[in-house]
Amino acid sequence: MTMTQTGAVGAHNAKVMNRFELTKRLVGQLKRDEAVVGGIGNANFDLWASGQRPQNFYMLGSMGLAIPIALGVALAQPQRHVVALEGDGSLLMQLGCLATVAMQAPKNLTMVVWDNGLYQITGGQPTASASAADLVAIARGSGLANSTWAADEDDFDRLFAAALKGGPSLIAVRTDNKPGVGTTDRDPVQIRARFMQGLGVKRTP
Repeated sequence: MTMTQTGAVGAHNAKVMNRFELTKRLVGQLKRDEAVVGGIGNANFDLWASGQRPQNFYMLGSMGLAIPIALGVALAQPQRHVVALEGDGSLLMQLGCLATVAMQAPKNLTMVVWDNGLYQITGGQPTASASAADLVAIARGSGLANSTWAADEDDFDRLFAAALKGGPSLIAVRTDNKPGVGTTDRDPVQIRARFMQGLGVKRTP
């Protein structure tokens, strides 16, 4: 079962796009040391392959925490825009975070959800978004009015550029089933240290 064949009703007109290509386009729009939190698996593999920035944080091993971590960074550093890159399966495990984001309403947070309708890393089992769950409708129902499906690549570029000017915003994207590009270096200590340096945070002894 693939998103080219099925998908949430609200996404049926959205083009199926390539996650890595869109990740590169997204990174190309980052001009102000924006922080980016990549969810586990392909979301952060593609972020890593798009160019290692000290402002990137690569999730390892814990599903559903990209948006909560990004929310924490956005609240801690309101002058910095923060982007969360999350997969559909991971978001479905942590849907409550959407209501929390809506309640806190940080203007400097953008959430991008890559939806291929699969738990791709664990064997390609279909997620709920492959048939019934519309992640944009769920986000809107959680209080995130500025949530929408990207119709195609140009629409994604436009939506992301607008999101960088104010939020919170959620952009959902139907993606194909191609595997992530590259593999993130799995060194949690180094990932944390680089991210703290990229955010200008000094570690206390």
